Amino acid sequence: MSLWITEADVVGLLSLSEAIPALERGLAAQAAGDAVNMNKAHLVWEGSHTLHAVGGLLEQDDLVGTKTWAHTAGGATPLLILWSAQTGRLLAVIEAFALGQMRTASMSGVATRWLSDEKAEVFTIFGTGKQALPQIAAVAAVRPGLTEVRIWGRDEGRRQRLAAAAAGLGYDFAICETGDAARAANGASIVTLATRAQEPFFTSAMAGTGAHINAIGAVTPEREEFTGDILSRASLLVADDPATATRLSREIIRFIDCDPAQAGQIRPISEIVASARSRPADADLTVFKALGMGISDLAIGAEILRRARDSGVGNAIADPEKVPPRLGKIPMRLPA
Repeated sequence: MSLWITEADVVGLLSLSEAIPALERGLAAQAAGDAVNMNKAHLVWEGSHTLHAVGGLLEQDDLVGTKTWAHTAGGATPLLILWSAQTGRLLAVIEAFALGQMRTASMSGVATRWLSDEKAEVFTIFGTGKQALPQIAAVAAVRPGLTEVRIWGRDEGRRQRLAAAAAGLGYDFAICETGDAARAANGASIVTLATRAQEPFFTSAMAGTGAHINAIGAVTPEREEFTGDILSRASLLVADDPATATRLSREIIRFIDCDPAQAGQIRPISEIVASARSRPADADLTVFKALGMGISDLAIGAEILRRARDSGVGNAIADPEKVPPRLGKIPMRLPA
């Protein structure tokens, strides 16, 4: 029997701090050639509605799968579907809203662990949406020396609510909120951009020497969060999936248009994790661009499935039973 694993099951089985090492294991497998990523596909309609599909293969776990979702003004219902890589048998359907938040935040946590200054004390989050709190938690999980977290957003009420939620995480750092972007960025060692901006607002003048930047908000070509002069200063430019970044990140597309040779300088995060080397001491800026990658969802999904099996969590669902299609002029049989 296959398993249907609900959002409540996911939250009960795995915490964010546990998702980060699970993701690193998946990235290490990718670097070793034991995991393969599927190119992200997406469709846009009515201006801002999008359909996404990501996926990949984890050979060591006998898993192949895809996560898909439609993002609309009415919300989204993402699902991660896992099959056996050997038999094609359905193994699990995982409700993937919390999983997706953990995946996105964990990826920033991994990038921050390897690309930011180990002694970083000041972190700024730009954006107050649903990703903001998990992003704060992920950075705090890998940089326990943080002394200050700054929150920037245009809406004062949302900034204050996020600040209150961040205080509830239980970490010992000061929290301040501001609507002044330059003030928020000044002196920050780690910056995460998690907005839906369609015009760049974060510039090179706002980024201090030695800072690390996680750019995770602009995941489709109509969005843009930072200006090209950020990339001109980058000692290391890293992406979850460089092929996707050169196709869907407007910031990177524009940068490469000016200098095509730069496309070959984008390093995959899997390579960084596998090398186990921290950022160069003399690095000016390090930039991590995330657009969503199937292997990351699979790595966390694999850990959730393992824990679900071990603890007997999840609702059993019957394996699909094959029925031949109706062909030719055969009358349709209606139920009695």
